[in-house]
Amino acid sequence: MAASLLLAGRATHAHSNDFSVQSLAPGVYVHLGRALPLDAPGHDDIANIGFIIGQRCVAVIDTGGSVRTGRALRASVVEHTKLPVCYVINTHVHVDHVLGNAAFQADHPHFVGHINLAAALARSRDFFLQQYGADLDPPPSAAQIVAPDVPVASGLELDLGGRRLQLKAWPIAHTDCDLTVFDEQTGTLWTGDLLFRGRLPALDGSADGWLGVIAQLRRQTAEHVVPGHGEPTTDLAAALTPEQRYLQALLDGVRAQLARGGSMQDAIAQVAADQRPHWLLWDSTHPHNVARVFQQLEWE
Repeated sequence: MAASLLLAGRATHAHSNDFSVQSLAPGVYVHLGRALPLDAPGHDDIANIGFIIGQRCVAVIDTGGSVRTGRALRASVVEHTKLPVCYVINTHVHVDHVLGNAAFQADHPHFVGHINLAAALARSRDFFLQQYGADLDPPPSAAQIVAPDVPVASGLELDLGGRRLQLKAWPIAHTDCDLTVFDEQTGTLWTGDLLFRGRLPALDGSADGWLGVIAQLRRQTAEHVVPGHGEPTTDLAAALTPEQRYLQALLDGVRAQLARGGSMQDAIAQVAADQRPHWLLWDSTHPHNVARVFQQLEWE
């Protein structure tokens, strides 16, 4: 497939655990996360993360689910350039994308995120410390959960020196703080978890809102697309189709269950069941998605 050919370029190993980055386009480096659930060993390395090198400095995009992973990413940056990291951009609040932020604090970059990200991190902080404290440096501390100092309310342009990044903050979709990053020089779009490939989409925002965002993303032109999970692609519209189909089936199915007086357990067992063969990690993700939509639509 095209994505595999794109990623057949140079891979470099940043530490003994075979953390590697791949050159997707000139100056654009991606580390592909693994298809593991959040309760499995290796859960701190499941998201796609990476960096973009300009003439003046570097922007890191998501930092992984632990300080260890963040340090591995930072080591890879140092391996590829002597330029400083001036921005660390988080695409949303989820633990697998933000817990590596602390590995970059000594570089004194600006931390950039959706205008709602700081509040989302504040809500999540105690949960992160209780459930994922082992993914932080001991002893786990709130100071290691780094919030943005540059909030993006709508759009923001960042200049890395001869290289401009266009950031866009989206309405509630996957979460309430989704952000995309577009590198003008190479036409590379980093979608965060607005796009899942292979791994079943996880819903913590609004399925209806997410479908609206997908409709807008379909109109964007991109040469390369880095999803939050799964293989990069050159065809954004095609990559969005399976996700759109699942989310629509989720909404329609839950509405139908509610209309006939079905229970949440009935909905979990029956809604979108024909989609199951197309996705990884169905059992660990689909029940949560159904419950989320059920609760949102129950009083519709």
